[in-house]
Amino acid sequence: MPDSFFAFAILALLLTPGPTNTLLTVGAAARGLRASLPLLLGEILGYLVVVVPLATIGASLLEGRPALAAGLRLLAACWVLFLAIRLWRVSSVEKARSSSAPVTVGQVFLTTLLNPKAPIIGLVIMPHGALVDIAPALGLFSLLVLCAGTGFLTLGGLAGRTPLLSPRLIYRIAAFCLAAFSIGLAGSASGMI
Repeated sequence: MPDSFFAFAILALLLTPGPTNTLLTVGAAARGLRASLPLLLGEILGYLVVVVPLATIGASLLEGRPALAAGLRLLAACWVLFLAIRLWRVSSVEKARSSSAPVTVGQVFLTTLLNPKAPIIGLVIMPHGALVDIAPALGLFSLLVLCAGTGFLTLGGLAGRTPLLSPRLIYRIAAFCLAAFSIGLAGSASGMI
């Protein structure tokens, strides 16, 4: 069964504003929460198409190679820290809000498929093994994707009505969470060698 670090790590990444979350927020701001719920299907499918093969097949590449696994964790920690610094510097999401074209399930799927969070989840955070063995973790992961995605849809729905939260505050909170996650990843990598 996945532990609390697993849930925290997944949520830290999923709740970080990024390309998928931006599409979800913009879609809900333009069409409302209820009309944008199908976008969650594109997000879940996009993540699973990447995460499942990496956690089941990609894991065998790391087996018996603790230095390689630790190196990947350190690389992921650096990437996440880079994202945190980038988010801290963001002060406006007006470009994302100015998009008037409707967001589609296909766009969300493709964006999530290319999202750098997916390989981090599949290779670093998700337990590795046969599909049957990691099924509980995949179930929890899917639930967390739905929860986080619904949060961004809700935020978009609210932002479409009235600007309750400043984009700068949202990005700064996300940057802080990512920095904390990066430190946790780096710490777990040092224990693997």
